[in-house]
Parts: sequence; structure tokens; C-alpha cells
Amino acid sequence: MNRKYRKTVIAGNWKMNMLASEIKPFMEELKENLPKTRTCEMVLCTPAVMIPAMIKAGKDCKVAAGGEDVSKYEKGAYTGEVSASQLADVGAKYCIVGHSERRQYHGEDDMLVNAKAKALIEKGIIPIICVGESLEQREMDLTMEYVAYQVKAALSGIDATKLRRCIIAYEPIWAIGTGKTATAEQAQEVCEGIRAVIRGIYGARPARAVSILYGGSMNAKNAAELLAQPDIDGGLIGGASLKPVDFATIIKATDQE
Repeated sequence: MNRKYRKTVIAGNWKMNMLASEIKPFMEELKENLPKTRTCEMVLCTPAVMIPAMIKAGKDCKVAAGGEDVSKYEKGAYTGEVSASQLADVGAKYCIVGHSERRQYHGEDDMLVNAKAKALIEKGIIPIICVGESLEQREMDLTMEYVAYQVKAALSGIDATKLRRCIIAYEPIWAIGTGKTATAEQAQEVCEGIRAVIRGIYGARPARAVSILYGGSMNAKNAAELLAQPDIDGGLIGGASLKPVDFATIIKATDQE
């Protein structure tokens, strides 16, 4: 982490888990375990129907609410979709786009991820843009080539002033929900590479200001080591974000010099 230049963010991704009725007791337990002072922004991304409940219950913990996906369209005959305007209207401050599960199960490509990121920025919502390689791509030594393309495609047409409203989350596909985690050195290498790609597009100062998260099975045990890396500015947390004590432990791990 480098708090001198950029924000530290710990964002939970609840995926299709939990109920709105479970949020209040979750928050009560989380509050009991959070540090008295916090050195990061704390975000919980939930299904859209739960965002109002998250905002209401999360006030005391100062939790920012986020969505898990968004439509590229502003409005219209798109049954089941949720627009950036609708997310903003209910109070979402962040939204995940390009998660590997969306890419795998819903066929989302990099151009669609780019369109979604632009839609969110237009409505004042910070996109958490996910990128990451498969195990096959890593074994073929294609990690940075593939991730670099994803980053460039996601940021296409987004100027430097809007870049400040973006977060990149590096999630190696082979480490999501598998219990496998990239070593701190592997994660740092790719996050450093992502920053170099951004530097090549926008220059040193904008690249230095972008928060890059690691999201491949970060948990209470490995968070401190991962967060100690200079180009890892937080985490996009899956399973551990559903456990108040574990999530609080990850928040505490950001309190490093």
C-alpha cells in the first residue's frame, strides 16, 4: 500500500449470498470487531435489492454500499437489468464490473466491461474493474499480456480526469473461490505491471493515484502479507467478507506503516 498517493480500499463481494434481513446482525457483529480508527475505505457490494438495507445498517460502521454489476444501458426494455442511474438513486457509491464469474457465466467481454465502467462513471459511481488470467494463461507465461489487454480495453475512452474515479481489481481466475492464493510476490508483480500499463497510457502521476486491489482468495490469514506490497492498495474480498470477524481482521491488516 502507498497511502501517500492513493486510497486504500477493502471491498467485500457478497455475490448471491445473504438476505437483507441478515444485514443488521452482520453489521452489529462487524462493528464490535472493527478497529477504533480505520486507515481504509470499507465497501460491501451486494445484490442490488439489498443496497438500501446495507446503507441503513452500515451507517454506524461507515460502510459504503456497492453493486455487483450494472447494465451498460441507461434505461429501456432490458428486463432484469439494473442501470447506473438506479444504483445511484438508491445510494450505491461503488460497483463491480468485469468479474470473472460474469465473464464466464454470462459471456461478458472486454468491450462490455468498458461500456459498463463508463456508464457508472457518468453517474458518479466508482467502478471496481476486475481483470485476471486463467491457470492455463499463467502456465503459458501469458499473464501480463492478457491482463494488460484487459486493462487497456476497460479504460479505453476514459480520460485522465475520469481515471481518478476508477479502481482496478486483480483477480487471478485460478484463485477465486478455490482457496488458492497467488503468493504476495506474484500478486505484487502483476499489480505493479498493471500500474505500468496505466502509466504508459496516462503518465506517471495519474498511474500513481489509481488504487489497485488484489482479489484472489484474500483472507484473514494472508491479508497482512498481501497488503504490505507497495502496489496492492486493498482487496476485493469474497468468502471472507461474509464473516464479520474475518472481514474486520482484514480491515485491521491495512493499519501498516
